[in-house]
Amino acid sequence: MPTVSPPWAYTLQLPHDPRAPRIARATLRTVLAAHDLADLTPTAELLAAELLANAHLHTAGPYALRIRSAEPGRLRIAVWDTDPRVPPGFPAEPAVPPDDAENGRGLRLVQACADAWGVSVLGEPGTAQAGKLLWAECPPLH
Repeated sequence: MPTVSPPWAYTLQLPHDPRAPRIARATLRTVLAAHDLADLTPTAELLAAELLANAHLHTAGPYALRIRSAEPGRLRIAVWDTDPRVPPGFPAEPAVPPDDAENGRGLRLVQACADAWGVSVLGEPGTAQAGKLLWAECPPLH
Protein backbone atom coordinates (compact mmCIF):
# COMPACT_ATOMS: atom_id res chain seq x y z
CA MET A 1 0.00 0.00 0.00
CA PRO A 2 1.58 3.34 -1.00
CA THR A 3 2.27 5.79 1.77
CA VAL A 4 3.22 8.74 -0.44
CA SER A 5 0.55 10.76 -2.21
CA PRO A 6 1.17 13.08 -5.17
CA PRO A 7 3.07 15.08 -5.98
CA TRP A 8 6.11 12.83 -6.16
CA ALA A 9 9.12 12.62 -8.47
CA TYR A 10 12.10 10.35 -9.14
CA THR A 11 15.24 11.04 -11.16
CA LEU A 12 17.59 8.32 -12.35
CA GLN A 13 21.00 9.57 -13.55
CA LEU A 14 22.33 7.44 -16.40
CA PRO A 15 25.76 7.14 -17.98
CA HIS A 16 26.13 7.00 -21.75
CA ASP A 17 26.08 3.22 -21.74
CA PRO A 18 24.07 0.93 -24.03
CA ARG A 19 22.56 -0.81 -20.97
CA ALA A 20 21.23 2.45 -19.48
CA PRO A 21 17.87 2.59 -21.34
CA ARG A 22 17.03 -0.96 -20.25
CA ILE A 23 17.91 -0.16 -16.63
CA ALA A 24 15.80 3.01 -16.82
CA ARG A 25 12.76 1.11 -18.13
CA ALA A 26 13.09 -1.47 -15.33
CA THR A 27 13.27 1.36 -12.80
CA LEU A 28 10.18 2.96 -14.34
CA ARG A 29 8.23 -0.29 -13.99
CA THR A 30 9.29 -0.59 -10.34
CA VAL A 31 8.29 2.99 -9.52
CA LEU A 32 4.89 2.63 -11.18
CA ALA A 33 4.20 -0.64 -9.38
CA ALA A 34 5.17 0.95 -6.04
CA HIS A 35 2.71 3.79 -6.63
CA ASP A 36 -0.13 1.51 -7.79
CA LEU A 37 0.13 2.87 -11.34
CA ALA A 38 0.93 -0.40 -13.08
CA ASP A 39 -1.94 0.24 -15.52
CA LEU A 40 0.14 3.10 -16.97
CA THR A 41 3.20 0.89 -17.50
CA PRO A 42 2.73 -0.01 -21.21
CA THR A 43 2.26 3.61 -22.32
CA ALA A 44 4.82 5.03 -19.89
CA GLU A 45 7.42 2.46 -20.91
CA LEU A 46 6.89 3.15 -24.62
CA LEU A 47 7.24 6.92 -24.05
CA ALA A 48 10.34 6.43 -21.91
CA ALA A 49 11.89 4.00 -24.40
CA GLU A 50 11.58 6.44 -27.28
CA LEU A 51 12.89 9.44 -25.32
CA LEU A 52 15.75 7.41 -23.82
CA ALA A 53 16.73 6.01 -27.22
CA ASN A 54 16.94 9.53 -28.66
CA ALA A 55 19.14 10.68 -25.77
CA HIS A 56 21.41 7.67 -26.13
CA LEU A 57 21.67 7.72 -29.92
CA HIS A 58 21.93 11.46 -30.53
CA THR A 59 24.06 12.68 -27.62
CA ALA A 60 27.46 11.73 -26.25
CA GLY A 61 27.05 12.61 -22.58
CA PRO A 62 25.06 11.35 -19.64
CA TYR A 63 21.29 11.61 -19.46
CA ALA A 64 18.56 11.14 -16.88
CA LEU A 65 15.05 9.70 -16.65
CA ARG A 66 12.60 11.78 -14.62
CA ILE A 67 9.26 10.36 -13.49
CA ARG A 68 6.75 12.69 -11.88
CA SER A 69 3.14 12.56 -10.75
CA ALA A 70 1.69 15.95 -9.93
CA GLU A 71 -1.85 14.67 -9.45
CA PRO A 72 -3.47 11.23 -9.04
CA GLY A 73 -3.47 9.16 -12.23
CA ARG A 74 -1.36 11.66 -14.21
CA LEU A 75 2.24 10.82 -15.05
CA ARG A 76 4.99 12.81 -16.75
CA ILE A 77 7.95 10.98 -18.24
CA ALA A 78 10.93 13.17 -19.08
CA VAL A 79 14.46 12.60 -20.32
CA TRP A 80 17.20 15.16 -19.79
CA ASP A 81 20.40 15.14 -21.83
CA THR A 82 23.39 17.44 -22.22
CA ASP A 83 22.69 18.57 -25.79
CA PRO A 84 20.54 21.74 -26.00
CA ARG A 85 19.58 21.05 -29.65
CA VAL A 86 15.90 20.13 -29.97
CA PRO A 87 15.13 17.22 -32.34
CA PRO A 88 13.50 18.32 -35.59
CA GLY A 89 9.73 18.21 -35.27
CA PHE A 90 9.66 18.27 -31.49
CA PRO A 91 7.23 19.31 -30.12
CA ALA A 92 5.57 20.24 -33.43
CA GLU A 93 4.62 17.66 -36.02
CA PRO A 94 7.52 15.21 -36.49
CA ALA A 95 8.60 14.53 -40.05
CA VAL A 96 7.26 11.40 -41.70
CA PRO A 97 10.19 9.12 -42.58
CA PRO A 98 10.29 7.34 -45.94
CA ASP A 99 8.56 3.94 -45.97
CA ASP A 100 11.90 2.13 -46.26
CA ALA A 101 13.61 4.07 -43.43
CA GLU A 102 14.88 1.96 -40.54
CA ASN A 103 14.40 4.73 -37.97
CA GLY A 104 12.78 8.12 -37.49
CA ARG A 105 9.39 7.01 -36.15
CA GLY A 106 10.01 7.39 -32.40
CA LEU A 107 8.78 10.94 -31.98
CA ARG A 108 5.64 10.11 -33.97
CA LEU A 109 4.99 7.27 -31.50
CA VAL A 110 5.44 9.71 -28.61
CA GLN A 111 2.99 12.11 -30.24
CA ALA A 112 0.45 9.33 -30.84
CA CYS A 113 0.61 7.86 -27.32
CA ALA A 114 1.08 10.95 -25.14
CA ASP A 115 -1.66 13.14 -23.78
CA ALA A 116 0.74 16.12 -23.95
CA TRP A 117 4.41 16.54 -24.81
CA GLY A 118 7.04 19.23 -25.03
CA VAL A 119 10.60 20.36 -24.54
CA SER A 120 12.50 22.75 -22.29
CA VAL A 121 15.94 24.00 -23.34
CA LEU A 122 17.87 24.41 -20.11
CA GLY A 123 20.92 26.46 -21.03
CA GLU A 124 23.89 26.98 -23.26
CA PRO A 125 26.57 24.33 -23.80
CA GLY A 126 29.22 24.41 -21.10
CA THR A 127 26.95 25.77 -18.37
CA ALA A 128 25.97 23.73 -15.33
CA GLN A 129 22.35 23.39 -16.47
CA ALA A 130 23.01 22.90 -20.19
CA GLY A 131 20.91 20.54 -22.19
CA LYS A 132 17.25 19.89 -22.77
CA LEU A 133 14.37 18.08 -21.18
CA LEU A 134 11.98 16.24 -23.50
CA TRP A 135 8.78 15.21 -21.77
CA ALA A 136 5.54 13.39 -22.44
CA GLU A 137 2.48 12.80 -20.27
CA CYS A 138 0.57 9.55 -20.14
CA PRO A 139 -3.16 9.88 -20.61
CA PRO A 140 -4.87 9.87 -17.18
CA LEU A 141 -6.47 6.71 -15.84
CA HIS A 142 -10.25 6.57 -16.18
